[in-house]
Amino acid sequence: MPLSLAQMRRDYCRDGLPDAGAPDDPLALFGQWLQQARDTEQPPVEANSMCLATVDEHGQPHCRVLLLKGVSEAGLTFFGNYQSAKGEELAANPRAAMTFFWPALERQVRIEGPVARLAPRLSDVYFDSRSLASRLGAWASPQSQPLADRLQLESLLASAASRFDGQPLPRPEHWGGYCLRPQRLEFWQGRSDRLHDRLDYRLRDGAWQRARLAP
Repeated sequence: MPLSLAQMRRDYCRDGLPDAGAPDDPLALFGQWLQQARDTEQPPVEANSMCLATVDEHGQPHCRVLLLKGVSEAGLTFFGNYQSAKGEELAANPRAAMTFFWPALERQVRIEGPVARLAPRLSDVYFDSRSLASRLGAWASPQSQPLADRLQLESLLASAASRFDGQPLPRPEHWGGYCLRPQRLEFWQGRSDRLHDRLDYRLRDGAWQRARLAP
């Protein structure tokens, strides 16, 4: 007989997160963990997949999974349609939260901060690196808008392919990148008996302050 949802649990005992080994810069630790996830996680799991949470103008939170596309001192970058529900929410309330979960490593990272659009030239560079089909999809899909059926979407894609047949395919103005500038990062390492390690970094007056949180 399968376990009930209430019975489903596992004991985490792979690793720990001691204060002594934690760097002062949380982005350095995030980079280490992300690389370890890339080296450890197996397909179809994508180490750069994350849950992105936004809030609309009415205070209603929304969450979805998408892919992280860059990490630098400036912040964490991702891309999408500026006219989508996500884009409208970020325009109304330009703050967001990200959560990364790497089951094989028994780790989670939460990141919060303000979000701004990338410079157009940076969005152009990433857009040009995508496959032709993905670039056509950015032109074809009225993201988050109702469709009559799948055939309507396929018709829009065919129209986009015909429009740009034999021509350069530029980035649509309604599509581009965002950068989240971290103000808080929390690193979670699973431990036995639910006594997990949690290290919380917060940016205050231009400096990172670290605290250990109770699980």
